[in-house]
Amino acid sequence: MTKLPALIRSMRLRTLPLSLAGVVFGILIAAGDGPVSATTIVFTLLTTVSLQILSNLCNELGDYQAGVDVDGRNGPQYSLQSGTLTARDLRNAIIAMVVTCCVTGLLMVGFSYHWQVGWQPIGLLLLGACAIWAAMRYTIGKNPYGYKGLGDIFVFLFFGLVSVMGGYFVQRHTLSPWLLLPASAIGLFSIGVLNVNNIRDMASDQGLRKTIPLRIGERPAKIYHTLLITTGWALLVAYNLLQPYTPLQWLCLLTLPFYIFHLYGVWHRSDRQLDPMLPLLVITTFLLSLLNGFPIALH
Repeated sequence: MTKLPALIRSMRLRTLPLSLAGVVFGILIAAGDGPVSATTIVFTLLTTVSLQILSNLCNELGDYQAGVDVDGRNGPQYSLQSGTLTARDLRNAIIAMVVTCCVTGLLMVGFSYHWQVGWQPIGLLLLGACAIWAAMRYTIGKNPYGYKGLGDIFVFLFFGLVSVMGGYFVQRHTLSPWLLLPASAIGLFSIGVLNVNNIRDMASDQGLRKTIPLRIGERPAKIYHTLLITTGWALLVAYNLLQPYTPLQWLCLLTLPFYIFHLYGVWHRSDRQLDPMLPLLVITTFLLSLLNGFPIALH
């Protein structure tokens, strides 16, 4: 029991709203198009949370083994770095989360398709296996893609496209091309979280991995970040204009000042001072998905 608080800290629960933002948005859009399954929703959310926790645990283990998490880094100190957990403890937790992901994912697909076998449920299970692979291979294993500057691509795919469109698909068993707009918007905001994290950690990451900010420099990385946020908003506005459900869905504009404040903070801060900009973007993106999604679901 003495290790439980350290394990919870390694789960990085503050990242969960970002992982939930996309799938909740997709579920709410699906609810606007017809009845949804409450049981499927529960296991969809559990699967999403489990995948995020798995990714966080793997990230800590991989960064620690690669020498990224060292004393003096700008980010928060985690359990391996402080010595409250061992690598074996974390490996055991990772195994447990892989099993949890498999069980909740199977239940999600099973309840979605009433346990019928077909190419769609099989495809979803294969996609889930890819998600587990991506969560683990970001920083662990041979040649982790997170150390090659490829994290942005995978974040866009899984936090954006797969999250929003997957949340919709397990309810409706079909997709609309219009979903690419909100899915891409959430994906770009999610890349923004990773990008701020990488800008903050440029000094400690130097020589250990090749992130986008290290490849292009701090100022270009901040320009890139601005483009991520503004493009995401342009796609979201386009979606709301092209798919008119109710004027209440424009409540999402209430989050715009927080995004502006976030950009201001990114441009006027560096290193450790950037850390508060991470939870700000995470919480704001989750709130945006609710304010935009609930009016669609209730129209």
